[in-house]
Order: sequence, then C-alpha cells, then structure tokens
Amino acid sequence: MIYLNSSDLQLICEYAEEIYPEECCGLLLGKNTSAEKIVTQVWPTKNVWNQFEMQQIFGNNQGENLSKKNRFAIAPKAMLEAQKAAVEQKWTIIAIYHSHPDHPAIPSECDQAIAWEQYSYIIISVENGKVSNYRSWILDKDYQFEEEYMAIAPS
Repeated sequence: MIYLNSSDLQLICEYAEEIYPEECCGLLLGKNTSAEKIVTQVWPTKNVWNQFEMQQIFGNNQGENLSKKNRFAIAPKAMLEAQKAAVEQKWTIIAIYHSHPDHPAIPSECDQAIAWEQYSYIIISVENGKVSNYRSWILDKDYQFEEEYMAIAPS
C-alpha cells in the first residue's frame, strides 16, 4: 500500500498535463516499512529519453518509433540527487511515476523491463491533455506487475 496526500497527487497530475503529449516522469521520496510506503515529497524529473542513444544501446531496430511520447528515462544524476536529498531527511526513494499519453495507466512491456522490485510505479493516464486515471503497481515474486492500493489523504 502506498499513501500520498491529495496535494502531492495534484502536483503529479498537473505535471503530467503540462508535459503532455510527452511522458512526464519523477520520483516519490518518503518512508518505506514492510507494510506501507508513505510519500513525503514529490520530486519531478526531466524525461531524458533520447531515441538515438537508445538505438545505439539496443540496436537500430529496437529504438524505431520510440520517443518521449511513449518512453521515459530518468538521468542517473537526477536519481543520485534525489537519493542524497532523501538520505538527508532519513527517507528513501519509494516510487517512480510517469505518464502514459493517450494510453491506459497500465504498465507497458518496456515499463516491466526496466522495473526494480523495491519501487512502486505510479502511472498516470493523460487523455487529450487531461488526466483520466492513475494507478500504482508493484512487482510480485514472479516479477510480474500487480496493482497496489493507493490511499489518498486530504491535504
């Protein structure tokens, strides 16, 4: 279960709408116990997906027709900065969020391929520039996504 307040969710949704038609992305910092994750700070990041670089990494055919409209990448430097800020507050990175422009809030094959077990993954569906849905996902023991309950507290 992941807990966040409505003002944090609103910040994430506004960012997703602002970046549309590209995917937005960011991190959620907070406290992680064995039973729950509590968001204490939203950390928006820049989507640094670069089609040319990805073609170099995955081969010429793998990067075709992939852009910031359907992929995201967070720079390692941004991850390190967020981790440093989290440690200073005795928090950790507990989730990664990103939007799916004009697609459902369901993990893609690419989302699954890059997922790490320790994080929740909040996906925001943005239809025609407006948030239509959001869902949180975690990896199960078989490395498959399963939906995670999101508790939204009033701000």
